[in-house]
Amino acid sequence: MNRHTYNPDDCIAALATPWGESAIAVIRTSGPGSIERIGSMFSPEKRLTSAEPNTIVVGTILSPADRAPIDQVMAAVYRAPKSYTGQDGVEIFCHGSRPGITMILKALRRAGFRDASPGEFTFRAFMNRKMDLTRAEAVAEIVSARTERAQELALKRLSGALEARIRSIRDRILGLLSAMEIQLDYPEDEIESPLPDGLLSVQTALSDIAEVLSTYKTGRLYRDGIRAAIAGRTNAGKSSLFNLMVNEDRSIVSEMRGTTRDYIESWVSVSGIPVCLIDTAGLRPTDNPVEIEGIRRSERIIASADIVLYLVDGSEGIHPEDTDTLKRLESRPLIRVWNKIDMTDSEIPKGFVPVSSVSGEGLPFLYTEISRILLEGSLHPKDDLVIDSERQRDLLLRASEALSHVSLGLEGGVPLDAVAMDVREALDALGEIVGEVSEADMLTDMFSRFCVGK
Repeated sequence: MNRHTYNPDDCIAALATPWGESAIAVIRTSGPGSIERIGSMFSPEKRLTSAEPNTIVVGTILSPADRAPIDQVMAAVYRAPKSYTGQDGVEIFCHGSRPGITMILKALRRAGFRDASPGEFTFRAFMNRKMDLTRAEAVAEIVSARTERAQELALKRLSGALEARIRSIRDRILGLLSAMEIQLDYPEDEIESPLPDGLLSVQTALSDIAEVLSTYKTGRLYRDGIRAAIAGRTNAGKSSLFNLMVNEDRSIVSEMRGTTRDYIESWVSVSGIPVCLIDTAGLRPTDNPVEIEGIRRSERIIASADIVLYLVDGSEGIHPEDTDTLKRLESRPLIRVWNKIDMTDSEIPKGFVPVSSVSGEGLPFLYTEISRILLEGSLHPKDDLVIDSERQRDLLLRASEALSHVSLGLEGGVPLDAVAMDVREALDALGEIVGEVSEADMLTDMFSRFCVGK
């Protein structure tokens, strides 16, 4: 991670929008003196350098080398401390042509800006106390969210809900430590012991931490999603169901058996959960070496999938091969799908979800069953506050373990100075979550995973 530079005194610049042709592009800058530096390559210069905070001005970006016009732009001017990073900065809204963007970035480098490292704008916002570490992490989580629900949950953390919960727990424990330290400083004075009020505080904090920790599975599910394999015999309608679910004609559909020779995958949203849907080759005995390889790959995908949608052709009924495969998959998260209900009036076997991969009939029930299985055992707090960060989970576990030792110590009469060490350990762990106690290497490692320009 040392290859990235995070010197807060540098003037930095980065393209905040994707590379490519577009109506507009946004280039972000930040750093002491950045407004004046851009003013030197902006016409009219005083319009920019004298602009009020949080205002937009219109002008022309000039080449620092020969003062030739590069592009007509709008520039949003921010002055410390009322900016995203807490520093002076300018956001340049230019035309979204690659040559124009490239020339503006080159001009900024000539004017004394360096290329921003990944996540450096948010890093500066954190260092300048514009946000705590939980909100900084939420910024990256919003950018990488695959579904609307995942973005909603990340936005809840960005609002400061998680920070408030952690600080509330920490304040309760801090009060206990203060009481302990007073008693340790004045052992001979008649000062009330931290027990039993202290024990109650610890137990309440442990309960609060457990509640937040219990949301981790849900948070990871909405952040990372799952892999769902569509499996079944040839011509069971797997490719048709895949195309229906992704709402795109991606997979070849044919009455010929063995059309799918390799797997195809695409992301879809099921009840707000990102699902990587995988269409696999049909399972059947064959002598075709290409099809054999496709089946081998399908079996590997099925074995590693988080959930399997096994299709049976309802117009033909359950074959012995279906029975054998379903028996092998019984120990896995499995949904039995009775397909082609538009082609048969036969009775639907118990435990199967009836669908038509052609008309879409029954698809909502299939989605409901998928989400039911995926969310089984997951916590859905009323306030929508969940965590999905492994770092936050590990620190909460560390705090919980330390507080468990505190509880045992207070109940067992362990010397107060020894108990106080465990209280401090819990406080340090909770402080690390919001960024009050953080090592420089950890911070640079975390922010280096952000995208450039964020």
